[in-house]
Amino acid sequence: MAAQSELEQFDFLRKLALELGAADAKLIPASKVVIEDRIVLKCKVGCSNYGKTLVCPPYTPTPAEFRKMVSEYSVALFMKFTSRAAADGALQKALSKPATDASLSSEEKQKTDQFWDAWKKDKKEMLASVVKLEKEAMRKGYSLAVGFVSGSCQLCEKCNTETGICAHPEMARYSEDAVGVNVKKTAQNAGISFVFPFPKNPESFALLLID
Repeated sequence: MAAQSELEQFDFLRKLALELGAADAKLIPASKVVIEDRIVLKCKVGCSNYGKTLVCPPYTPTPAEFRKMVSEYSVALFMKFTSRAAADGALQKALSKPATDASLSSEEKQKTDQFWDAWKKDKKEMLASVVKLEKEAMRKGYSLAVGFVSGSCQLCEKCNTETGICAHPEMARYSEDAVGVNVKKTAQNAGISFVFPFPKNPESFALLLID
């Protein structure tokens, strides 16, 4: 397990994460990243994006494989980002329905479209921040630094799953959920609040492994 002094040497990354828009960011020993096989079960059951992007299952490392990879790292930066997309109770009910649901009024459809547009924009900005952090860590000599974000990839309208070749390898990063990270438990280990369901503004989480 990383000593406190070892964590402190990466404080420049924690500070940069906050400058890049993170609502909270904490350095933790990599051993505190919780990886569970059941997390990927939630990808397979109920997620409409399963199998549709190369950063999601079944194209990602398995939890067993990722658990072994994480064991080779000493430090992790865990981050929370708060979206500017906002939804009250009524809109949250509308968001739970498919876009093709005939019961959605034109006003509800407009509001849900606006919510998802804002949410996707924030997801892309979070990804850009994580990639910048990864590159900064590498620039300082930590060549094996690698970042992860939550949720499916938002870079392309349709992913090249047929060829298995990513159109944006310089930007695309695995979803942490897709490799088995229990975001709630890892947030608890990092001392970062995790609220679900979200009261108004959804929160997304990201991870940077450093070595």
